[in-house]
Amino acid sequence: MAKKILIVDNNMLMIEVMTYILINSGYEVFAACSGSEIFEQIKAEHPDLIILDARLPDITGPEICQLIKLNKTTAMLPVIMCSGDEAANAGLHKQGAPDDLLIKPFDIKSLLQKVAYQLAA
Repeated sequence: MAKKILIVDNNMLMIEVMTYILINSGYEVFAACSGSEIFEQIKAEHPDLIILDARLPDITGPEICQLIKLNKTTAMLPVIMCSGDEAANAGLHKQGAPDDLLIKPFDIKSLLQKVAYQLAA
């Protein structure tokens, strides 16, 4: 059975590109365009991994990540944060932080390596 990945990004082109790459690598992919949709998607689809953009229009990626990581039912769900800011690495070891960081722009190999690593953990 294919692992399920939820992509949360307000950029439809980014969702389309990541979806194409991940589906062609054997994953099942779902998407949300805003932070307000994420918990409905988690409940409905039970993803194995979340790829979360740091900047969303309604709530920031770090805020969403903290809500996921501090909730006992979703705390073990791996989260890869996507950001154009390399300084975001500094927040990886704080409570409620994502499990990994993918710096934009990224290449296909980096995306697939991080996804495989988080799903294997």
